[in-house]
Amino acid sequence: MTTALRWRVLVLQAGLIVILGAVAGFTLWASNYVQSSVTTQLTAQQITFPAAGSAELTALPKADDVAMTQYAGQLLTTGPQAEVWANNFMAVHLSAMPTYDAAATIARANPTNAADQATWQTVFMGTTDRSMLLNAYGWWTFGTYVGVAGIGLVIAAFAVLCTFVFELVLWRREATATSPAHAPAPALGSAGSVPAVGIAQMTRHDS
Repeated sequence: MTTALRWRVLVLQAGLIVILGAVAGFTLWASNYVQSSVTTQLTAQQITFPAAGSAELTALPKADDVAMTQYAGQLLTTGPQAEVWANNFMAVHLSAMPTYDAAATIARANPTNAADQATWQTVFMGTTDRSMLLNAYGWWTFGTYVGVAGIGLVIAAFAVLCTFVFELVLWRREATATSPAHAPAPALGSAGSVPAVGIAQMTRHDS
């Protein structure tokens, strides 16, 4: 590989390391920000799961009871908890009631009927709260995926860094292998000016 080509490769690798590192840092920050925001919003609602074995849970279908019991007594603060509350608790109670459209139609047809008006309001509040909890779960899941992508980018940046270091080491080895060998300097005699070989030859001639 020519020196010019190797420089291009090294510059490209360095650029990739910077770009991948920057994007990885941003995605990890974004993941943490999204999930922290969801936790802050859910915590403010102060929703607590019923205690294990309570009448609220035992009245649910078995699968829903099991799903709710895993968070029994805990404060609702995460996306997975929000999904369970929305799908395994609220959805069960709402399934026993008319849909929002049906409840609204009945309430408008009987504006003076307190029971119909109360049902309408209950269905409205229940479906709204459930949609908000599922929205929180969706954002939490999005934050999780963004975090996974950030970890992947960190791994990619590290891989490019390894190739960058490898190219530098290889370049140094090639430069050392192709450098011209230096001829050894002639040995000097005791006087420091005449080669030792010449002194030996003169000695033999004189004898």
